[in-house]
Amino acid sequence: MPFTMHITQLNRECLLHLFSFLDKDSRKSLARTCSQLHDVFEDPALWPLLHFRSLTELKKNNFLLGPALRSLSICWHSSQVQVCSIEDWLKSTFQRSICSRHESLVSDFLLQVCDRCPNLASVTLSGCGHVTDDCLARLLRSCPRLRALRLENCARVTNRTLAAVAAHGGALQTLHVDFCRNVSAAGLHRLRAACPRLVLRAEHSAAMIPDQVPRPPASGTALRKLLPS
Repeated sequence: MPFTMHITQLNRECLLHLFSFLDKDSRKSLARTCSQLHDVFEDPALWPLLHFRSLTELKKNNFLLGPALRSLSICWHSSQVQVCSIEDWLKSTFQRSICSRHESLVSDFLLQVCDRCPNLASVTLSGCGHVTDDCLARLLRSCPRLRALRLENCARVTNRTLAAVAAHGGALQTLHVDFCRNVSAAGLHRLRAACPRLVLRAEHSAAMIPDQVPRPPASGTALRKLLPS
């Protein structure tokens, strides 16, 4: 008779290796089949890398945040990115409501990362127009081994994040702030002076037009003073 073996007869090391080839949904589906495979799913060693392609994936229960996580990336590319990148004062009430929900979702997720993943070495956030300076400052304080932080098209990132890097990013070797329109040339200059060994890339950021709240229209008296008599 041919030799047969059930998957649960494999040792823990083999099961972890097998699970490592599966995506998050497949891992979760396999974990539902028996308690032994569920234990493998919940082993922090299975989760050194997490990649998310949409914000809805952050709400799924198909991954584990833990101290083994070394690399995290959220790359959100959709038409909704454009909505969240619009200046706040230009958004409709409906658009502000959408962006508020997105901001809460990302903020809550990153707070969990700060609490559970102190050994993070690399973080990439692309198209996350709702990521705030406060979230990034807390991430830098909570993850002292962070070596690479890559931000792209993060409209709410400002010079405050650069200041947080100078203050708390002692292990940081690489920082990208590409297409982050609210990062200024002066802020980049101060960071380069404070962290001369940091590999800093800011493609198009300082050259973009930053968010500006429109000035109220001039009063009639002030307008008459501006006009030639």
